[in-house]
Amino acid sequence: MTAPQGPAARRRNLIGAILAAPLIGPRFGRAQNSISSVTIDGGPYVPTPTAVVERMLELAGVGANDIVYDLGSGDGRLVIEAARRYGARGVGVEREARLVDLARAAAAEAGVAERVSFRQGDLFDADLRGATVVTLYLLPRLLEQLVPKLRAELAPGTRIVSHDYPLEPWPAERTLEFDVPEKEALMLSPRTQLFLYEIRPSR
Repeated sequence: MTAPQGPAARRRNLIGAILAAPLIGPRFGRAQNSISSVTIDGGPYVPTPTAVVERMLELAGVGANDIVYDLGSGDGRLVIEAARRYGARGVGVEREARLVDLARAAAAEAGVAERVSFRQGDLFDADLRGATVVTLYLLPRLLEQLVPKLRAELAPGTRIVSHDYPLEPWPAERTLEFDVPEKEALMLSPRTQLFLYEIRPSR
């Protein structure tokens, strides 16, 4: 018999099921917070709402000396905001060519193209050793596979922020919960969770 799940676990499972489904949304364009018709291995592309981008960067304590890597960077909004608001450098890794092109155009429009770059490719092939901050909005099965790579490649002191899904069984340094109304139409709940991790020196 399966043990009963708490509300947070049920919500995460529901979101995961929604994101993993072969959803078909509007034709890809410049809409900032709607689901895209672009579908990749981790599920359909779902842009991170602006309010969540801001809180993720704040939680990570991003500053001008940081290099922010966003794995599954979509339209590039997170690394672009890190560069625009904090003067950080950023690298986005994205498998979908159309999203990489969109991200590069958005960076140029925001005036931060010299501070950010976008690479088309598999996030598991990306060299993460230059990162001081890593941001994630990926499904749990991908996060589980990613944890050993993060631990192996990231230097002590590197911060990791994951949107809605924890890096289990890694204990988070800090967790934030808040509501984002624009998520409710897709996720059936406005509730958002952010999980902060930090790479500690090996003992």
